[in-house]
Amino acid sequence: MMDDKRDEEPRERLEPLSDAELAIVQDTWGRVYENCEDVGVTILIRFFVNFPSAKQYFSQFQDMDDPEEMEKSSQLRQHARRVMNAINTVVENLNDPDKVSSVLNIVGKAHALKHKVEPVYFKILSGVILEVLAEDFGECFTAEVARAWTKLMGALYWHVTGAYAEVGWVKVSSSAV
Repeated sequence: MMDDKRDEEPRERLEPLSDAELAIVQDTWGRVYENCEDVGVTILIRFFVNFPSAKQYFSQFQDMDDPEEMEKSSQLRQHARRVMNAINTVVENLNDPDKVSSVLNIVGKAHALKHKVEPVYFKILSGVILEVLAEDFGECFTAEVARAWTKLMGALYWHVTGAYAEVGWVKVSSSAV
């Protein structure tokens, strides 16, 4: 039945980045990506420590509570690299909206269909990414840079949740957060 759309939250509007914001994101990303694995690991550890329910999707490290143990996990490092490489592909192709849409569509569909991850975790992860970047790159993470990155994270979430909608994602439970 298609009448059951009342429970869904309305889809936010996609706010495209200006040329200046694209340049800001690409410039700051260059610095972040130099240490992509370490930054990615920091992001995932903070994500899992602050939102332990997110670990339910990772059998390899769902029972780890100690951040030092997580840091040593080769599976966590591998996933950190995948996350950072996906963001890198998006940032490198910000001038090609079709490519960005295609990459994020694949990410969204895989997480919806294969991994069955609640989409809210993408929003939570976006917040953690912004937090870590602001802390680790504070000297270049001005208010203007933070605004550009916030818009980018909003766009990523918009595309990923679009892929969820496309495959007919139905909220499984409210176990998130």
